[in-house]
Amino acid sequence: MVKEYNVAVAGATGAVGVEMIKTLEKRNFPVRNLRLLASSRSVGKEMKFKDTAVKVEELTKDSFRGVDIALFSAGGDISKEFAQSVVDSGAVMIDNSSAFRMREDVPLVVPEVNPEDIAGHHGIIANPNCTTIIMLVAVAPLHRARGLKRLVAATYQATSGAGAKGMAELELQTRQLLNGEPIAPKAFAHRIGFNLIPHIDVFNENGYTKEELKMLNESRKMLHLPTLKVSCTCVRVPIFRAHSEALNLEFEREITPEEAREILRGAPGVKLVDDPANRCYPMPVDASEQYDVLVGRIRQDISRDDKRGLDIFVSGDQVLKGAALNAVQIAELL
Repeated sequence: MVKEYNVAVAGATGAVGVEMIKTLEKRNFPVRNLRLLASSRSVGKEMKFKDTAVKVEELTKDSFRGVDIALFSAGGDISKEFAQSVVDSGAVMIDNSSAFRMREDVPLVVPEVNPEDIAGHHGIIANPNCTTIIMLVAVAPLHRARGLKRLVAATYQATSGAGAKGMAELELQTRQLLNGEPIAPKAFAHRIGFNLIPHIDVFNENGYTKEELKMLNESRKMLHLPTLKVSCTCVRVPIFRAHSEALNLEFEREITPEEAREILRGAPGVKLVDDPANRCYPMPVDASEQYDVLVGRIRQDISRDDKRGLDIFVSGDQVLKGAALNAVQIAELL
């Protein structure tokens, strides 16, 4: 008989929280009881789970009594405020925020990349940043085969990365621009409709943003490569859902595009989409609402004199694999 678990979702009414609930249902996670938690303004709202209406409760420090697994997507401050209550109740927190990612005693896990790290948890497991997840699902199999040495990334990040308000702003501004109406940005620093913004999160003294440094630090932690060289430029693009990334990879040993395709063809969580002659390559429109990360445009880096460099392009659903799906996969590992 399959063991069942009492599961709580904190931030249940947000974009990622909604996807967490859908993903628990679609993957038939063995839920005995589901507790949906949010702020006081959402209390009493009904959300559907397996043809049953579940009422949203207010998130309090007493919310986790009897809970086995608590999925959090309510922001870093909320995660920090309630983490001890979760642990004290005997539940395991799987946290989608950046609050605990770089703590030494908290595993940072992508099940396709470093599932073994989950064993070291002390009641909290961190979900990595969405761009790091999507990148490493594609890069980790290549690293295991040839030894990753350096990575340069340019990201094309959908408005879903800023939550429901980000997607709503893109929709609103698209209508306003097509109708010749004035624009007043709120969710982003500048207009996002028909525009690109090379600025995600706050800038650091070295000129990199916090988002870009997350990709560096999280990759080092999950791949157990403390000296891995990583440089990123993160860009917000006028897309509703699914992030894309152009990656330049340098390896310790030679690797050809044909070898890379063979490795990725059998890699978990990866769908090889690499037939440029027939206009077949990863695109966010195809990655949206898909579990797998799409990988293609695989080619030898012609700026090098050896065969230790590759260029690849990836697309992955930020709300699913970049957030909700990865959290539920961690719960499945538990």
